[in-house]
Amino acid sequence: MPFIIERNDITRMNVDAIVNAANNTLLGGGGVDGAIHRAAGPGLVEECRGLGGCETGKAKATGAYRLKAKYVIHTVGPVWRGGAYGEEELLRSCYSNSLALADELGCGSVAFPLISAGAYGYPKGEALSIAAETIKAFLEEHEMTVYLVIFDKRSFELGGELLGEIRAYVDENYVGMRADKREYLSARRKYALGSMAIDQCAPNAAPAAALCETEAAFEEAAYADKDYEGILKGLDEGFSRTLLKLIDASGMTDAQCYKRANIDRKLFSKIRSDPDYRPSKPTVIAFAVALRLDLEATQDLLRRAGFALSHSFKFDVIIEYFIKNGVYDIFRINETLFEFDQPLLGG
Repeated sequence: MPFIIERNDITRMNVDAIVNAANNTLLGGGGVDGAIHRAAGPGLVEECRGLGGCETGKAKATGAYRLKAKYVIHTVGPVWRGGAYGEEELLRSCYSNSLALADELGCGSVAFPLISAGAYGYPKGEALSIAAETIKAFLEEHEMTVYLVIFDKRSFELGGELLGEIRAYVDENYVGMRADKREYLSARRKYALGSMAIDQCAPNAAPAAALCETEAAFEEAAYADKDYEGILKGLDEGFSRTLLKLIDASGMTDAQCYKRANIDRKLFSKIRSDPDYRPSKPTVIAFAVALRLDLEATQDLLRRAGFALSHSFKFDVIIEYFIKNGVYDIFRINETLFEFDQPLLGG
């Protein structure tokens, strides 16, 4: 674990194995295939000559030569001919056979391109779904970090209907809330400038300075005479202990939970062993998604880590959309976050 979508040049990935979207000869070609052969150097094609080619849907491994990886796993994707010629099954086999071979080689990390979605014409949205589903199924039973490497946004495509719904939700909530926030700040400023506290400012003070002093006085008054020791004693349990209780209540094992959260086992071990562990916001949300928490429970878990969902951030609005609609597929959520150039969950 986990599954990470990354925009990068696959030939520069520092992983145990790079998957090459090859042709049946394995002797190089265009696109990703040609780029990998050029980066690896002539030794790669010389080794490939002795492999006797590769059937569509199968996978074969070679050394990586000048690449940062240890191995290149060559797999041959299907040419899209309308979908009635077993293309889906063959494409799934490319991923499953490549992953099985990486596991046999003892790889802890592997990077895939989006197979068949270039010159072979496979519809990008369907190719992406097949990749995510096959990788997800593999990771439920294995410990490995799997990257799906996208060279540019043109090679990445979400389903049109889902993307349209999310864009509409973001426009309605994220953009609209910015206008609301401006109105709120304007109203607060007018209130502050008209308050009695302004009278205490110097007669020649600028309005902005008066506002700052007013807000500072307000904050000071709000926190005056507080029993801080009593407040600290009354704090709720933190994120780590709350998370472990939620996992126990869900009936899931630890492994089932962190895999569904797309979280690395080592990171989960840190969280379990440290009651004061401070996670990142995407990590908290990843566990909320794995546990299928509703919006209120998600906000509570975030609060225990010092965060909150806010309509001021596009990332938060997208997460809210999925939780409100009961969609807890973390891979689907990450595909959407990637499309909107937002941080991914887990990893």
